Amino acid sequence: MGSRELSLRERQVLGIIIQSYVVTAAPVGSRYIARNYSLGLSDATIRNVMADLEDEGYIHQPHTSAGRIPTDLGYRYYVDLIMKVQRIDEDEKRRMETDYGQIAMEHPGTSRDVLLSAAKVLGCISRQLSVVLSPTLSDAVFERLDMVLLSSTRMMVILSIHSLFVKTIVMELPLEVSRKMIEEVSDVINERLAGLTLSEIRRSIAHRLAGSHGDGALKDLIVRSAGSLFDESPIFERLYISGTEYIVDQPEFKQPERVRELITMIEDKFSVARLVEKSGHMSEALRPSDMDVTISIGSENSTREAEDLTIVSTPYYAGNMVGRLGILGPKRMDYEHAVRVLNYMADSLTATLTEAN
Repeated sequence: MGSRELSLRERQVLGIIIQSYVVTAAPVGSRYIARNYSLGLSDATIRNVMADLEDEGYIHQPHTSAGRIPTDLGYRYYVDLIMKVQRIDEDEKRRMETDYGQIAMEHPGTSRDVLLSAAKVLGCISRQLSVVLSPTLSDAVFERLDMVLLSSTRMMVILSIHSLFVKTIVMELPLEVSRKMIEEVSDVINERLAGLTLSEIRRSIAHRLAGSHGDGALKDLIVRSAGSLFDESPIFERLYISGTEYIVDQPEFKQPERVRELITMIEDKFSVARLVEKSGHMSEALRPSDMDVTISIGSENSTREAEDLTIVSTPYYAGNMVGRLGILGPKRMDYEHAVRVLNYMADSLTATLTEAN
């Protein structure tokens, strides 16, 4: 099915069916196409073209005497070979810059604030579910460590990493420590480890702290805890989501059981994070040419819960770290618009995090 190159006429009809279905969420018939589009084709000819497209699996008839709607294969052909993504228009660009800037100014400071701002603006502009996955930290460059004494046997450890990223852990201590002890050990750690990646620190911390001044028992505890202190955050803690109110308002999710399924999936942050992460490792066949965007449609997704969804995602950069942001919505989404706003937000996010270095 769908193994040959479509003719110009077939491409035109398939494109019209998809574009119309995106707007109306209603099956598209040959008479509608003949009346509303100047293709120079009769109603009967368009019906024949649609019959060929249906035979090859690009469209299907949801019920008798209805028009046709796209299949996953039809959407895939459209995304790869028909759609043309224009540059974002100035009004939308201005709106994104204004909204992103305002939210960022209201919550200045850490990467968490920046990524949450990006998710909110992306959800609002795309009118879909937006997701931002923060980078893995193995290649992140360590800047400094601060230890805050909460009690004589409890302290908070704050790791500052390039590009506004911060990791915070509360540690229960098997020994009593003083403020002076943690200041001395913090100074040693910052002097000997600053500028290394977290993976380098995990591998060599014992060697690098050997022979340094400071309380030996506290240093030993930090060395033993390096696997958690300087390790990745769990994937679900790296996920920022916004726009649930937009996706549940789509016609595809009007039935109560569909809404429940969707909300259950969204609330499982681990599954959503894995979906977005996996979308970044898909084959080039799922990547439109000349774009750094991956589009995974329906059955191409890795879980049954996402078989009725499209995931559009792209990387963003923070120094030598790579994160991912995406849009999740029904297969009947405006793909050109999704790619435009996603690319622009990825560039804005990269610029913000690069300037923070």
